Amino acid sequence: MKAFDALYGTKWPKAAAKITDDVDELLAFYDYPAEHWIHLRTTNPIESTFATVRHRTKVTKGPGSKAAGLAMAFKLIEAAQARWRAVNDPHLVALVRAGARFERGKLVERDVPAANAEAA
Repeated sequence: MKAFDALYGTKWPKAAAKITDDVDELLAFYDYPAEHWIHLRTTNPIESTFATVRHRTKVTKGPGSKAAGLAMAFKLIEAAQARWRAVNDPHLVALVRAGARFERGKLVERDVPAANAEAA
């Protein structure tokens, strides 16, 4: 990041700041299993799903009522869900939810404390 900032920060300071100011958030991607990166890199399933809902509401000149709008959105999203790609290595989702730590996409094994190692 320092090299990037040195190279581009002087000419385009605002653009470089967008990248360098929140490095931890930008690179949080690497705190998840490498097998899941393809799913984390894109918001296309979300965007395309809501584009379908937006398109249908424009064509029908609005849903009519709030309840009808929610029902229509639910059914459209439910139908779109059938075309979504499944998560690679779904067993890793449980590890992520349990708080397992990943660095650069690889699972970091927990250190066994010396007291526990001696008891075993």
